[in-house]
Amino acid sequence: MRRFARWLLDTGPVLVLAAIAGAGSFTHIRDTASQHGQTGWMSWAVAVCIDLTCVMAARERQRDKKAGKARPARLTWPVLVLTGGIVLSLAANLAQADPTVWGWITAATPAAAFLIAVSMLERRATRPESSTTPAPSSSALELVPHHPQDEDDGQDERDGDLAPALVDYARRVADEHHAKHGKPITRDALRAHLGVSNQLASDLLRTLRTA
Repeated sequence: MRRFARWLLDTGPVLVLAAIAGAGSFTHIRDTASQHGQTGWMSWAVAVCIDLTCVMAARERQRDKKAGKARPARLTWPVLVLTGGIVLSLAANLAQADPTVWGWITAATPAAAFLIAVSMLERRATRPESSTTPAPSSSALELVPHHPQDEDDGQDERDGDLAPALVDYARRVADEHHAKHGKPITRDALRAHLGVSNQLASDLLRTLRTA
């Protein structure tokens, strides 16, 4: 319930903005289509096609970005479709404006607000979740001997059979480090993150590399 309340407070205003702005932009597009020969249900169809095309192209662009297919210097098909939809939407809204500066601004506001709201919703939908990597259980750590950092690194710290939970946790930490920095994790970085001794960090790193 609390999670839903937080989601409602966070996303609700954007949804309301998208609904109001979309209705305003939809009305302008429908009126423009009706004035240019597309009467009856066809005027509604034209408005639906343009607005939904923008939404569909925005979602497809975000999917490409999330999958790593989109490149900054590359003009993709979803981007081209989204650009065409934006141009048509703004043109239809401006066609209903009074021939003054403020007339153009106010007429273009619903279309611009609708597109901004859609982009915000898509941005939130594809936002990477914060790292929720669970810490290894205390029982897993107890299976592996641990020495304070100020002890001699040459002490006999036998790794024995490393706890699978600890190895899995170290693997996730190493993967996150590689994804963030683009290079393998070092022993010191792994030791600092896990809070273990140098010997245990070396054993874990050796296990990860051989695996």
